[in-house]
Amino acid sequence: MTSQSGERSPLPRRAVIGTALGGAAAAALPGRAHAEESLPAVESAAGPVPAARARPWRLRSAMDTDRAWAGFLREQDLRWTRLPTRWYEGPFLGDGLLGSMVYQEPGANRIRFTVQHGRVQDHRPEFGSGWGTCRLPVGHLTLDPVGAITAVDWRLSLWNAELTGTVTTTAGTLTLSALIHEEVLAARVTATGGEQVTWTFHPEEALSPRRVQEAPPAGYTANPPWTTRTTADGTEQVLQPLTGGQTATSYRRTGNDLLLSVGHSSPSTTAAETASLRNLRRAASYRTLRRRHTDWWHAFYPKSFVSFPDQRLLSFHWIQLYKVASASRAGGPVMATSGPWLEPTPWPAVWWNLNVQLEYWLIHGFNHPELDSLATTLRQNQEQLAANVPAAYRVDSSGVGRSSDMFADRAVGRPGSGAETGDLTWALHNVWLSYRHSMDESLLRDTVFPVLRRAINYYLHFLTPGSDGKLHLPSTLSPEYPVVPPQDTNYDLALIRWGCRTLLDSAELLGIDDESAPRWREVLARLTPYPVDANGFMIGADTPYAQSHRHYSHLLMVYPLCLVNWDQPESRELIAKSLVHWHALTGAHRGYSYTGAASMYATTGDGDTAITYLRKFFDPTTRYPCQANTHYTEAGPVIETPLSASQSLHDLFCQSWGGVIRVFPAVPSAWADVTLHDFRTQGAFLVSAVREAGTTRFIRIKSLAGEPLKLRHGLGGALTVLLDDGTRARTHDLGDGVLSIDLPRGREVLVHSGSRPDLVIAPVAVSEPGAAWGLP
Repeated sequence: MTSQSGERSPLPRRAVIGTALGGAAAAALPGRAHAEESLPAVESAAGPVPAARARPWRLRSAMDTDRAWAGFLREQDLRWTRLPTRWYEGPFLGDGLLGSMVYQEPGANRIRFTVQHGRVQDHRPEFGSGWGTCRLPVGHLTLDPVGAITAVDWRLSLWNAELTGTVTTTAGTLTLSALIHEEVLAARVTATGGEQVTWTFHPEEALSPRRVQEAPPAGYTANPPWTTRTTADGTEQVLQPLTGGQTATSYRRTGNDLLLSVGHSSPSTTAAETASLRNLRRAASYRTLRRRHTDWWHAFYPKSFVSFPDQRLLSFHWIQLYKVASASRAGGPVMATSGPWLEPTPWPAVWWNLNVQLEYWLIHGFNHPELDSLATTLRQNQEQLAANVPAAYRVDSSGVGRSSDMFADRAVGRPGSGAETGDLTWALHNVWLSYRHSMDESLLRDTVFPVLRRAINYYLHFLTPGSDGKLHLPSTLSPEYPVVPPQDTNYDLALIRWGCRTLLDSAELLGIDDESAPRWREVLARLTPYPVDANGFMIGADTPYAQSHRHYSHLLMVYPLCLVNWDQPESRELIAKSLVHWHALTGAHRGYSYTGAASMYATTGDGDTAITYLRKFFDPTTRYPCQANTHYTEAGPVIETPLSASQSLHDLFCQSWGGVIRVFPAVPSAWADVTLHDFRTQGAFLVSAVREAGTTRFIRIKSLAGEPLKLRHGLGGALTVLLDDGTRARTHDLGDGVLSIDLPRGREVLVHSGSRPDLVIAPVAVSEPGAAWGLP
């Protein structure tokens, strides 16, 4: 069975068991594991270590208490001693649905708390995703002080996911705290001196944020105006009717507490007001809601741990985990390009030709599959994905256009017309990554296989043989490249190859004898090679990469698909010159151009070049750098780029493409110490590893699914490879520093060289200090 990189998949465990090396031979070979033939074989179906048997080794963690986590994350908090004046400078709160940015009300002596919601959208597809099914603004709160604001002292606590601090004015002081949980924005503010607490809610017109760029399309009419009412218990409501839906904002103040909730319903035009009131009743008070809120976040963070010695980047990394958990939860709407924090923007929808894909990569290594709203979106909207293709192909095909609403409602064009057609297939690669990191067969069976089958079928309708005997694709758009769409774009050829290989693998795993399998094999055998020239990968046939290109659509086979990779010696020169040429043509590069290059160089093992490119994203002299609160803007909020920067960091520390786990594959030479704990990889393994003084001290791997384990460990000398019951693990040296280890489901293995090191998980010392994010 083939893997995503085109290599054969790992051997079944029963085949590995019989290939363990004898103890003497293993001890004599550098980098190989000790194994003793006299030891009893470990059965592949072995369960957890019996409780009665003393465990010979165990990891100890300095991060095993709430106090330790609170102290560590406090060092990563965002701080403000100056009042932020723009959304990309201020604190941000969210729960995967409701979101708020905090900054000065433009041109006024007030503090704005934006009120936006990931489900609030228009429902008029006839006007397209930019206007007819776009995200819609809700409104904003303002905290209106008596005196002129002279200073602020704020902290956004990651551990508590809570904003706290003070606002000093010429009249006195306001002390505030705020959080969002269960679709309720809760704030508690007290006043001293001559200050008073005054809140005002400002509804915003339900009109597309795209109006900052263009006028509405012909025939477009505004949504009806909002109305207000007060309920019997004193709750204020703003009701926004929509064609085919309703948005309702409910808020009330009790003592020092303000609670606000947003509801959205469709097609019902009344259900939202009931939902928002129900949310307020459930919240009860700031104190009650905060207790549930902090319980959730305190259980959330300890699922994984990473520490490295660059303070500024370390803080950034943990802030991105907070950010993605604030923006996405499984079962909720797929993240729009702005996340749940809507501002005036040309992109008030979901973008499928890069943005969605980059948004979700970091959740895997961080061990948080519960944040994957992309996978659930594609599972829940399969009928819409079929409706998106032209009518003649709906019986067996699916797709999605470049941008859509949260239900993936956007038609896709035909190959041959220059249309962008591969975006659904690329999004499915993300869902396949979710499967590979969880090994949840239901995800493969119910989402990846059926939807990918239809996405590839759409391509197959248009592949035609050429005079060379190869299969060719008519003109399609390579996303973002500004020339006439060529034939045989590398973007689509890479996705077709990955899709056909994945379908064959999936059918075998699921025991499906699919009638299309011969066609998938034929495509793999006959599909035209990737177009290349003297500078590397081209955009497509007869279309060289000749203009600066912010996207890496022509390089997907290198990253993230890894079909053409550094483990293939014959591919190295092509990869290297393609990367150099991509970045040699400057002018159009943006933030994700740098994060993409960083990840690609990480897959080559070149951590120093990778970190050089990654730092360009943080360089304030670049045209579009990372902003003060770690968000990113071009013509509006663009959430994917900072999140992809976290994935670039993950690629430095641990990679698992091609069926091999690579521990510390591309750590920059300046980072002598790195700690990973419960880093999740493909195959559903949890990796813990410590690097000290530039040397890997130990690796511990836990198997959650019993998949075959191949490890590129980076250790020298004779290895010790112990299971959690003290027996030697069955191993096989695969060469090139890769060790196959028999590790049953639920079991752990420890790998080290020399004498046993201290098996301690702890933060590493900071060698590169840096200021806090925010406006400290």
